[in-house]
Amino acid sequence: MSESATTPQASDQYVQSLARGLAVIRAFDANNPVMTLSEVAARTDLTRATARRFLHTLVELGYVRTDGKTFALTAKVLQLGYSYLSALSLPQLAQPHLEELSLKLGESTSAAVLDGQDIFYVARVATKRIMNVGITVGTRFPAYATSMGRVLLAGLPPAKLDAYLESAELKPLTPRTVASAPELRSAVERVRKQGWCLLDQELELGLMSIAAPVHNRNNGDTVAAINVSLQAQAVAAQPQDYLDSVREAVVAAADAISQDVSSKH
Repeated sequence: MSESATTPQASDQYVQSLARGLAVIRAFDANNPVMTLSEVAARTDLTRATARRFLHTLVELGYVRTDGKTFALTAKVLQLGYSYLSALSLPQLAQPHLEELSLKLGESTSAAVLDGQDIFYVARVATKRIMNVGITVGTRFPAYATSMGRVLLAGLPPAKLDAYLESAELKPLTPRTVASAPELRSAVERVRKQGWCLLDQELELGLMSIAAPVHNRNNGDTVAAINVSLQAQAVAAQPQDYLDSVREAVVAAADAISQDVSSKH
């Protein structure tokens, strides 16, 4: 997580201490819910002394708890995102459509937005757990290795996509992951042309997903993406046209949410 402790090329209004404090909070995730001081320092590229100061400040503020040896976030961190989520109409608009889509297909559905190099889940309807990591509102995954991420990247202006491809750290999460910038650019371009994305076991083996964009039709912006998660083994047992029917349902749901979003603004 070297980006967390690195000062970007920014104006003199940039406050490095605030950026580092937020980096400490973001160091905790589903795979690292409890960490020692040394682990936090390593994940944020901070010295142990600096990491200790930030951690104990967060403990005093109530965002982190400690038993003297390890540290973990408290529920108070949810307040940091509440204002954003409560002001954002998208989750409320998307939820009933995701529920209807989930009921129709019998699969888990989600909505996410692009946040830096990650996707950030803003709505979720779960029917069963098919990933090793549980997904909830607030979960983050690297955009390049997710169907919703590909859709959101396809909605970026060329200059922003170029910037993403230059800065993103692409790692092969599975043997199927597209992990080179040229290949990813080609994959994103295909998604842009066809208007949807099928991802086959690039984030986790055994997991497939189909995603489609949500647009604000008033300005043409891609404001979010929705997807359906599928078990690869179950898909293999279905008729040839099964994926087509799922894709059509996902695209239709995304269009319905786009209509609601566009009417709201």
